[in-house]
Amino acid sequence: MKRVLIFSLAYCPYVGGAEIAIKEITDRIPREDIAFDIITLRMNKDLPLVEKVGNVRVYRVAGFDKRNPAYSELVQFPFYLNKVLFPLLAALGAYRLHRRFRYDAFWAMMSYMTFPIILLRLMGFRISYMLTLQEGDPFEHVFDRWYIRFVSPLLKQGFRKAAVIQTISTFLAGWARQMGFKGPLEVIPNAVNTAHFSRLYSNEELGVIQKRWGRKEGDVTLITTSRLVKKNAVDDVIRALAYLPAHIHFVVLGIGPDEDMLKKLAEESSVADRVHFLGQVDHADIPKYLKASDIFIRPSRSEGMGNSFVEAMAAGLPVIATQEGGIADFLFDEKRNPDKPTTGWAVDADAPEQIAEAVRDIMSRPEKVHAVTRTAHELVTQKYDWDLIARDMKEKVFVPLLQLS
Repeated sequence: MKRVLIFSLAYCPYVGGAEIAIKEITDRIPREDIAFDIITLRMNKDLPLVEKVGNVRVYRVAGFDKRNPAYSELVQFPFYLNKVLFPLLAALGAYRLHRRFRYDAFWAMMSYMTFPIILLRLMGFRISYMLTLQEGDPFEHVFDRWYIRFVSPLLKQGFRKAAVIQTISTFLAGWARQMGFKGPLEVIPNAVNTAHFSRLYSNEELGVIQKRWGRKEGDVTLITTSRLVKKNAVDDVIRALAYLPAHIHFVVLGIGPDEDMLKKLAEESSVADRVHFLGQVDHADIPKYLKASDIFIRPSRSEGMGNSFVEAMAAGLPVIATQEGGIADFLFDEKRNPDKPTTGWAVDADAPEQIAEAVRDIMSRPEKVHAVTRTAHELVTQKYDWDLIARDMKEKVFVPLLQLS
């Protein structure tokens, strides 16, 4: 049996696209084939330092933590320092774990997770490792911040010494080459549990969900599942409501540092009664919220790929999005991509009026919506199902990586 140690800043119950990908992939690879362990931050003192989650044994290291911290606290002092402390804490923890388990390979989930591996290399470890790029922020935001420049040589070494790099989009594959990586590169996207997100619900079940925002007969509901940060452009959707009729509402699933600003913007735009912030929703419950809504929207200013989009497509919703970054791999617009099957409605970044126009187009063309959502669902089923992605990860990434051990 081969053993792989994963480095990830966060893990269950703190999940985003990267953490969901780890769990979905590892749950589909039997532990007797590859035993996956993960080293991550604890943050919440109520979480055990060691536990098994699915097929992964989780080892948590403690930096700054407390009992049940709010998300807003995790991005503030002193919790923000955990991101700085983690490479050292993870390297020390991995050193102890490796002496016990003798790992065959490491897996760095996102760019910064190469730092603990490079520290281990400086301590004499020469274990093969892979790097997965899942970043959603712009290149400059990730690599050109002033404090990153001080450790830029280590970060570049982290890219160049990787045995293989896997990215979730062709856009991010360009990052790997830009950072000097010359080795094997695999573009394997994130995916969706198509059966779960395609599931049908009764009107009674959907009615319970719709009561959360007081949906009335005749209302049209836009929905987004987003971290409330600048890159996801929730503010542009709020601004777009001013160009749309009063029966069009906007449901926001997610939390983040921009929440207060967005609520203030809704008040200032006189649409606060049409914007409904429902907070963090368990990922398993998101399909119900999508099915209880009419249109998915996230006009991202940057995006590595975006699981939320393919989840909405699997749920059968028409999707409005930009074509920034990795979104361009699967969001094809009738006018902008005439050579490809249409899978959604594309808008420019920072363009609330275009968002309003796309919403009106969807509302006025039901036959077109039916055709587009059917095409998008077929694309997701054929290319973005977790069973397919886990198979590709095992055959194209893990097997070659472990042959080097």
